[in-house]
Amino acid sequence: MDVFKIFYKNRNQEQSEAMAKYMRNMFPFLGLKKPERSALSKEFLKIKKKDTRVDWDFIFKAYNMPEREFQYLAIDYMDRAKSLFTPDDMDKIEILLTTKSWWDTVDAINRTVGYIAMKYPEVREDIILKWMKADNIWLNRISIIFQLKYKDKTDTDFLSKAILHNSQTTEFFINKAIGWALREYSKTNKEWVKQFIENNSLSKLSIREGSKYINRI
Repeated sequence: MDVFKIFYKNRNQEQSEAMAKYMRNMFPFLGLKKPERSALSKEFLKIKKKDTRVDWDFIFKAYNMPEREFQYLAIDYMDRAKSLFTPDDMDKIEILLTTKSWWDTVDAINRTVGYIAMKYPEVREDIILKWMKADNIWLNRISIIFQLKYKDKTDTDFLSKAILHNSQTTEFFINKAIGWALREYSKTNKEWVKQFIENNSLSKLSIREGSKYINRI
């Protein structure tokens, strides 16, 4: 089954222009919205679910295709193959995070990173700590948000470290990530987030985003 040909056969020029515009014309699109993309790739991904190891050849082939839907396809596959990932895959995941980087793919890959780091806690100190200090805003962003779904399993020491190491910046995607991480954790521990915001110097954006649920009854 050639999913690449299937995608090209169903391209929609009118939709592609609107989708590219929404993403600031940073990437070309085929014009396949998520429901269409999911329907077209359903059978392919069903077959790929039988993989016994991560198919990095497919992932990188999809990532090297020009149209953005193919990067989304690679990430859809990663979501379904997440149980196959190990710490040995993190170097390749870093390549994806720093290739054709924008919030759409980075935040989607974050789901896989979060899963791996939960399953293999050593990944935090061995790899994500390096990302926290890297000269790349997308790796920095991941270090802040990879625990989004951890709830009461959140490592608050690591979260604090990741936020404070990156908080003195005007970079929108970092300050937004800080607020997002704090807002999400406030659903589990409002008092911790409240105290953290009060005791640290954060951007107005981070404070606004992080405080959204704190005063709700």
